[in-house]
Amino acid sequence: MKRVLLILGTRPEAIKLAPVFHELKRRDSKFDVRLCVTGQHRQMLDPMLAFFGMRPDVDLRIMRANQSLNPLLSRLIARLDPILAEYKPDWVLVQGDTTTVAAAALAAFHRNIAVGHVEAGLRTGNKRAPFPEEINRRVAGVVADAHFAPTRAAMMNLRREGVPRDQIALVGNTVVDALLFTAELVGSPPPSLPAKIATLPEGRKVILVTGHRRENFGDGLAQICAALKEIEERLLDIEIVYPVHLNPNVRKPVMRELGRCSRIHLLEPVDYPSLVWLLKRAWLVLTDSGGIQEEAPTFGIPCLVMREVTERPEGVRRGVARLVGANRQRIVSEVLRLHRDEAAYRRMARGGNPYGDGLAARRIADWLEKGSCDPFRGGV
Repeated sequence: MKRVLLILGTRPEAIKLAPVFHELKRRDSKFDVRLCVTGQHRQMLDPMLAFFGMRPDVDLRIMRANQSLNPLLSRLIARLDPILAEYKPDWVLVQGDTTTVAAAALAAFHRNIAVGHVEAGLRTGNKRAPFPEEINRRVAGVVADAHFAPTRAAMMNLRREGVPRDQIALVGNTVVDALLFTAELVGSPPPSLPAKIATLPEGRKVILVTGHRRENFGDGLAQICAALKEIEERLLDIEIVYPVHLNPNVRKPVMRELGRCSRIHLLEPVDYPSLVWLLKRAWLVLTDSGGIQEEAPTFGIPCLVMREVTERPEGVRRGVARLVGANRQRIVSEVLRLHRDEAAYRRMARGGNPYGDGLAARRIADWLEKGSCDPFRGGV
C-alpha cells in the first residue's frame, strides 16, 4: 500500500485536489491517504474543505494578516518538515503554483520523498508574471518526480525543460472534475448569495469579475475599476457581479472606486457552489485569475483575461479567451465589441473546453497505482 500525503493551503488547491483526494480514498486497498492543510488562505479555504468533505489530518494554521512571502515560505518549510518526518509518505502531492506548493515540494525533496505535481507544466516564460506563481510552479517542476500535465502544451513545456517523458502524464485538469461534480448539485441559487443577485431578471447580461493578482495591485487595479465603471455607464442592460478578494490591496481600492455604482454588485468572497452558479448565469467573465479561465469554457462563457500573459494559452488559441491586460481602454473595447457583435460572441461561446473532460483524477490515481494511464486527448 502506498502512503500518499496531499498538502494544500488555498481555496483553488482544495477545489482542484478534492477529486484526487476522493479517488485515492476510494481505492483504499491501494493507498493510505492523508491530508495536510497549511491554511495559507484560512477564511476562503475552510468552506471548500467542508463542501468537498475533506477532513484534514493535520492543520498547520499558518496564515497571518497581510503576510509577506519570505516569512510565509520559511514558516511553511519549518512546519512541514516534522510532518514529513513522522508520516514518511511514499508520495507528496501538491497542486498548482502557490507558496504552499513551492514549500511542500522543497520540504519533501529535502526528506528524499517523491513529489507529484498536479497541474504541471504551465508557463508564461516571464518569471514576474504572474508573481510569485510562475517561480513557484517552476520550483515544483524542478523537484517533482511525477508531472500531471493538464494539456498537451503543458506537457511540451516540460519536455523542453528536459523532464523525462516517462515522468509526465497527460491527464487534463482536475478543476473540470470538480466543476462538473458541483454543477450537478447546484440547480438553484445557493442560499449564501444575496437576494438581489439570485433574483436578477433573465434578460440582464451578467458580467462576472474576479481579480486578485499581485501584479495588478496599484495602477492595474485602478485601470480595471475605471473600466468597470465605464462599462456600467455605457451598457444599460449589464449587471456586474464582483466577489471581492479579502486581500486589503484589492479590497480597499475596489470598495472605494466601485462601492457606489448601482449596477456593480460587490460581494463578499463567495463559496464554490455560489461561484459555479454565478458562472453558469454569466454572459461574460472578466478575470485575472487562473482557474476560472479553465472553468468558463465548460459552460460556454467567453473569458476576457485581464493580464498581459497567461500560463493557460490553450483557451486563447481555441478562441474561448482573449487577453486584454489590466488596461481600461482594451477591457472596455472588447466588452463593447462582444456586446454589439453577436457572431463574435457565439464564436467564443462555442469553442469548447480544451482543459479537461472530468476524468483527470482517475488518470492521476491510475498513474500512481500502475505507473501509467490513458492520456487526455481533448486538449490543444
